[in-house]
Amino acid sequence: MEGPEEDKLCGKWRITCGLYSYNLRDIFTWHLLKTIVMGQVLSLLICGTAVSCQYLADYQVNTPMLQSFLNYALLLLTYTTILCARKGDRNICQILKTQWRKYLVMGLADVEANYAVVKAYQFTTLTSIQLLDCFVIPVLMLLSWFFLKTRYRLVHFVAVTVCLLGVGAMVGADILAGRDQGSTSDVLLGDGLVLLSAVLYAVSNVCQEHTVKNLTRVEFLGMMGLFGTVISGIQFAVQETHAVAAIKWDPYITMLFAVYAFCMYALYSFMPVVVKMTSATAVNLSLLTADLFSLFCGLFLFHYTFSALYIISFVVITVGFVMFNAVPTYSALPEDPVEEDAEHAAADHLLAADRDTQRTDTLIAVAAL
Repeated sequence: MEGPEEDKLCGKWRITCGLYSYNLRDIFTWHLLKTIVMGQVLSLLICGTAVSCQYLADYQVNTPMLQSFLNYALLLLTYTTILCARKGDRNICQILKTQWRKYLVMGLADVEANYAVVKAYQFTTLTSIQLLDCFVIPVLMLLSWFFLKTRYRLVHFVAVTVCLLGVGAMVGADILAGRDQGSTSDVLLGDGLVLLSAVLYAVSNVCQEHTVKNLTRVEFLGMMGLFGTVISGIQFAVQETHAVAAIKWDPYITMLFAVYAFCMYALYSFMPVVVKMTSATAVNLSLLTADLFSLFCGLFLFHYTFSALYIISFVVITVGFVMFNAVPTYSALPEDPVEEDAEHAAADHLLAADRDTQRTDTLIAVAAL
């Protein structure tokens, strides 16, 4: 009697979305809680980079490529060094011989995405950047659909819509608080740079998800460090040599560079772990709260005006993130002949078992005679 009663009680705790029914016990798990917490840790790291950038801007320091170079150099010193010490399969020589084009595109996309979004602040407003930067999510879902064969359910599209509504509430709070900062010298160019940055981020994130789920996190970070250092180093030498020479270095500015580099290095090191647990799309949804953490810090550090819409925005984005991760996506891979072989193997195993049973019965009968 206990078994059926238990099943009946479990059946009460179910939700239905479209044609699918989900057990709440299977949705709200420790894995989901870890995903939420780790996603917010990533947002806090981005908040650290934003606050340090704000302080550097107050000191008239505008060196985005130097800051990116420091991050890639740290990745090079750690993860690329590990790849160089690796022997056997998937060592750095083999990777460069077979897949250097893939990692070159990935590194180029990541470096230029970081540069384009920073450059956009010179031409358009903060509101435009916050809104258009969300374009990375639909582009990422589209690329994942075609290249990673990821398939989404109705609840995932609803969750993305909820998160974007939360971003809309945040932007509305910025406008009411008078924080529509930035330049309007060339809004069309600035908005185009933000959209370009979103597309490049999506390309980089798709490459990241494919690498960490099919290969290793060390390989992704090692190749990102190698190609990112080379590309950002060349661009830094061409564009920012005079800007770096004009910096009035002191311990405070050095500390700000160190904080930025540490936060970015931790972000890049930690993000593949979360991507492997969930997906690149889910991680980008969690990063939508990074602007809110920056705003909360700005209330104390830069004396921003508080608005209740910030709290509402945070809650809405978090709800959307939970909805997206509560129901797993699935892969629409082509029919795998291995499955058919497994079925044939299982059938052969059953037939062999039947033959063994018949043989045993025969021997027993003979023994009885």
